[in-house]
Amino acid sequence: MSTETTAPATAGSAPEKTVITSWKAPIALGVFALLAVVLFVFTPRPADTSTFRLSTPSDVIQLPEIVLPTHATGIVMTVLLVALSAYSAWLVWQKRRVPLWLIVVFAVLFLIAFLAWAGAGASIPIYGLLIGTVSLSVPLIFGALGGVISERVGVVNIAIEGQLLAGAFASAVIASITGNPYVGLIGAAVAGVLVSFVLAAFAIKYFVDQIIVGVVLNVLVIGLTSFLFSQVLTENTELLNRPPRFEQIAIPILSEIPVIGPMLFRQSIIVYAMYVAVFLVWFGLFHTRWGLRLRAVGEHPQAADTVGIKVTTLRFWNVSLAGAIAGFGGAYFTLGSVGAFNKEMTAGMGFIALAAVIFGRWDPIRATLAALLFGFASNIQNVLGIIGSPVPSEFMLMVPYVVTIFAVAGLVGVSRPPAANGTPYIKS
Repeated sequence: MSTETTAPATAGSAPEKTVITSWKAPIALGVFALLAVVLFVFTPRPADTSTFRLSTPSDVIQLPEIVLPTHATGIVMTVLLVALSAYSAWLVWQKRRVPLWLIVVFAVLFLIAFLAWAGAGASIPIYGLLIGTVSLSVPLIFGALGGVISERVGVVNIAIEGQLLAGAFASAVIASITGNPYVGLIGAAVAGVLVSFVLAAFAIKYFVDQIIVGVVLNVLVIGLTSFLFSQVLTENTELLNRPPRFEQIAIPILSEIPVIGPMLFRQSIIVYAMYVAVFLVWFGLFHTRWGLRLRAVGEHPQAADTVGIKVTTLRFWNVSLAGAIAGFGGAYFTLGSVGAFNKEMTAGMGFIALAAVIFGRWDPIRATLAALLFGFASNIQNVLGIIGSPVPSEFMLMVPYVVTIFAVAGLVGVSRPPAANGTPYIKS
């Protein structure tokens, strides 16, 4: 439920800006605060302390371990969580927005309490949690960047899943045949372009419903790659499905920074390319003529057409660019992570990337942060499984999708996509 207020104008003054508020965030925070009360206050763990390890064994600078009293930490954090959820409700009651910092602080406090509770009596490798978060977020970020470009230009990109999977398949086969992972990267981008080319052709030229085309493309790519994997790749694995992997490159000095050094600066070339891609997409969208035209077409194609912008051509090429970026991200599965192609190895990450686009409000930086959040949710199940968490494994498998639904439905608030997103342009 949302409320909308506009202050009345006085003589000689313009009306104040409309303030739109939503009760989604207070309700969502309240639910998690209640969960915190149940888990951290009334369900104590038998162990008295929880240990957080911040440094890897190979770090030059070793940070001391942080030891916290498990139950006391849970109680303190729960009190703070209840206070923050009450404050968010008060803000909405006063017709004010819930600031982003409040949600971030709430999430960090809940996470600290949860890790202390789940890892009671164990040593929690925070460095492993963060490194794994970045690794799992790489394809999500590339997919989200492709989704931002495509939807900013006015085409709904449901086919991110297919673009990621096509990129993973093509990179594995091409890199295996050539023995060169860089050639595999190019092949992954081309495969993503081919998938997006079909989406662009049907959605832009023939005005077919964009969501239907995207869903069909996902099913087509899943079926085609699964068939080729079973009938071709498994018959000649050594030649077609043994791609060389990119080695990790440690950046001098930066890689030795405690905590963030191993997380950000001991990565493969694909991850470093991701950093560059995030900056280029952000800068291009908001600081170049290309980005201005792209956003204009996504908001009001008729107006863009009247000033000489070729709407159809611009949409077509930018949807293709989005596919290339997503396909590039698919290569991370085979050239940077797993090391071989498997059936449906993207496991729904394309849809989570699309959720990151919505959660990030079609902004590349925000979408990247949202993808990191979902990557963290995916990795936490691995860490908690290693330390022997009391949380059932079946529930932990649900965490990435629960967090995705919670973030999009509970925290995104009032969000407006590009006005012409999903609407075909018919030149009058």
